Amino acid sequence: MQRAVNVPQHFQVHPRRRARLCTVAVCAALVGGLAACTEEPRSPVVVEAPPDPAVVREVVQPSGLTRHLEALQAAADANGGNRADATGGYEASAEYVEEQLREAGYEPRRQEFSYGRRDPVDAFNILADTNTGGSSGNVLVLGAHLDSVEEGPGLNDNGSGVAAVLEVALRLAEQGAVPRDRIRFAFWGGEEDGMHGSEHYVEELSGAEAAAHVAYLNVDVVGSPNGVVFVYDGDGSDLDGFNTEDSDSEAEAGPEGSGAVEQVFLDILRGEGIEALPFGFIEDSDYDAFVRGGIPAGGLFTGDAGTKSEAEARTFGGQAGEQYDECYHEACDTIDNVDMTVLEQMTETLISATVSLGGIEDGLATGTATEGAG
Repeated sequence: MQRAVNVPQHFQVHPRRRARLCTVAVCAALVGGLAACTEEPRSPVVVEAPPDPAVVREVVQPSGLTRHLEALQAAADANGGNRADATGGYEASAEYVEEQLREAGYEPRRQEFSYGRRDPVDAFNILADTNTGGSSGNVLVLGAHLDSVEEGPGLNDNGSGVAAVLEVALRLAEQGAVPRDRIRFAFWGGEEDGMHGSEHYVEELSGAEAAAHVAYLNVDVVGSPNGVVFVYDGDGSDLDGFNTEDSDSEAEAGPEGSGAVEQVFLDILRGEGIEALPFGFIEDSDYDAFVRGGIPAGGLFTGDAGTKSEAEARTFGGQAGEQYDECYHEACDTIDNVDMTVLEQMTETLISATVSLGGIEDGLATGTATEGAG
């Protein structure tokens, strides 16, 4: 994630406004977003009942999350202490993700792109799809950026999100899950330099392909040591608390359907006794390209550079008056900086939302064979 300045206390996260892709900007100005550039109807967000929380806790494996983080830490340690885009640390991280996906039966592919005019950077995303199900013809995307900043290994930002998305992919394959929608797992490059990987992905979609994207679920920083639980404010119902005269980043509602995505996350968390807080779409993570492209979006976030309030400390524990993550974008953002209990909780929420929004047949059931990937 990128750092913001001068925003309301629990929204302090990210920095700069950036130039938007011409294709996305023009289409987003139209009613219906990118899909409005064609006559393709947009696929509705269809919500099914989430799985039993007890089953979810049995399916998600904390040891798997730890293993993923250890691999990302090792990638940074062997490559100058970071996993920044177009470095050895990024390549080692990518190879680990690809190896894990292949072993689970997926066929990961690299989507190459470049960015920068004076000194072009050659980069890539990793994409992998479920091969069973998908009868609706729609696509549900789960995404996390794979790169870190140059200053550190980026285990909370965003090794935590990578571990969550990867673990969901592995567990669904193990379950032999049959989703109504094709589920695509995306690991983005170039996020810390300006969300280039996700922008490239959306820019490459045809109107029909964009319209078939039922939703995008973003996980970026989901293991904060002094964290809270944020859910992106898809319907914009809480923007008044964010858009103030002191705000440099103006939040906005997501495209139609984003409110339904938000509600899925809120209901799942509420069922676990957690009253999540809203967080605005402020152009600070990979959801932005999807929002600009008219694709419903949502996701989870546990805080980075912002300061925890007294009210948040009473609700979520931790230390008021301190950052959600003191090691955000620093060398100390190591595996020891990740709250594993928080990460496990966010991963369980993500897989539950995936079952609900992806229409996975019969939900989750333990003990099935690995047949769900391809």
